[in-house]
Amino acid sequence: MSQPPSPDSRIPPWEIADLPEPQPLRWSNWTRFIGPGIVMMGIQIGGGEWLLGPEVTARYGGSLMWIATVAIVLQVFYNLECGRYALYCGEPIFTGFMRTSPGPRFWMSVILLLNLSALIPGLSTHAAAMTAALWLDRPPLDADRGLVTVLAYVYLVAVALPVLIGGKVYNMLQLIMTLKVVVVLSFCLAIGVFCVSPANWWSVFSGFAKFGSVPTIVDGRDSTVNIFQYWWTDGGWPMVSLANIAVLGAFAGYAGGGGLANATYSNFVRDKGWGMGSVVGAIPSAVGGHNVTLSHVGKVFEITPENRRRWSTWWRYILVDQVYVWAPGCFMGMALPALLSLEFAPNSSLTGVKLDWSQSLITADGIRHAPQFSPKLASALWIVTVCVGMLVMLPSQMSIVDDFSRRWTDILWSGSRRIRGNLRGNSVKRIYYGILGMYVAWTVVATYLFSTYGTPKLMTLVIANLNNLALGLTAFHLLWINSSLLPPALRPRWYHRLGLIGCGTFYLGMAWLVFATKQLPILRELLGV
Repeated sequence: MSQPPSPDSRIPPWEIADLPEPQPLRWSNWTRFIGPGIVMMGIQIGGGEWLLGPEVTARYGGSLMWIATVAIVLQVFYNLECGRYALYCGEPIFTGFMRTSPGPRFWMSVILLLNLSALIPGLSTHAAAMTAALWLDRPPLDADRGLVTVLAYVYLVAVALPVLIGGKVYNMLQLIMTLKVVVVLSFCLAIGVFCVSPANWWSVFSGFAKFGSVPTIVDGRDSTVNIFQYWWTDGGWPMVSLANIAVLGAFAGYAGGGGLANATYSNFVRDKGWGMGSVVGAIPSAVGGHNVTLSHVGKVFEITPENRRRWSTWWRYILVDQVYVWAPGCFMGMALPALLSLEFAPNSSLTGVKLDWSQSLITADGIRHAPQFSPKLASALWIVTVCVGMLVMLPSQMSIVDDFSRRWTDILWSGSRRIRGNLRGNSVKRIYYGILGMYVAWTVVATYLFSTYGTPKLMTLVIANLNNLALGLTAFHLLWINSSLLPPALRPRWYHRLGLIGCGTFYLGMAWLVFATKQLPILRELLGV
């Protein structure tokens, strides 16, 4: 097999190497094939699951959980294709974007625009609110904004510290995210099993299958109606309430993953050492990463019977990671916080009070005032719930810092001719930590701006709805890449292609619905149209 041509001459063509032999997919090797999905799950149990899921269920019960079902299933197809590209050449999909016409500079500009949501550090502010709640012994109100803002500044710097050690940056991410997933889901499951009513369990889990339920207003209150049932009985379509469409769009944007964060799955596959990632290298940490190097371009393998056999095993790694680890974890991550919100939020002393911070604080306050608990137990559960909330937010903010730094490190490492010519191997960490430092400095500025002129909730809504646009557009680009750059034998099958098309259509549709409902009327008013 001759060396494959580079679709864009400004990035060197792939090199040729043998596909490494994978370890058999057995329980005795579980640490080898469990990794990227756990990291992704830990990253993504944050916004939608802990912030927007409880808010949606508090308003509408479990009827709209079907939105999460659609989002997670479609994102599985997206993640699989990111993993396919990384397995084949050891490159993150962002390098794949730059290998297509019109070239790296164009796609760097596009990725920068799609990456704007990462410039808004919402989760650290929510974590700061939870710390303030422990200090004040109550959820912070608007009068406590100064305390929350100061704590947010501290956390913005603190979350960057763990990625300094570990040999590979990925190693520390995997350790922290695994701990987060185990603690958070175990806590929520324990409270859910022993303290949540069967009716609320049914409301949430049946909601995952209530396709077609939409928000409406009944007697001046938020409610839902199923459009298919309504059409069957009334012969028409119900009046859909779009007043909270930004929240629902954000809910879809945060369910599972969202935005370019899903594309980072390809980076994790490489850094885990799956497929050709094991011959390309990884991003080394500042401490302990002296022997870790990273190639500027990927390496691919010849399509031989032996490599096809190895590929089949590596592909099963991706399937197990996504279908049996990531997707079920995301469903549980959406369902369990929603269960606690349905059961305990009505007990909160803050019902009806305007609260800029996360819904999970209202849930924690509801647990504190739950009549089924003794005062001592309720007080202890309040503290534990708030601490678990902090464990949700801070690692996720850390992952956003890493995600932004990792994404642009990989883009520059492969896409910049000057960097390819002047830096080698271990020097990639100089770029990574340089970007990380600048990003942390910017997030401090962004936190000040939103804390002064906006709200943490606004930060969350803006991030999620920008993510919808990014995920929708890159789904179609990913389809183009894997259907043209990969050898025919390794390209996605028809159902994988349909899944990517569905993913792109769904998220672009959500982005347009929010824009047309919320932003377009404002633009028309400003333009006098």
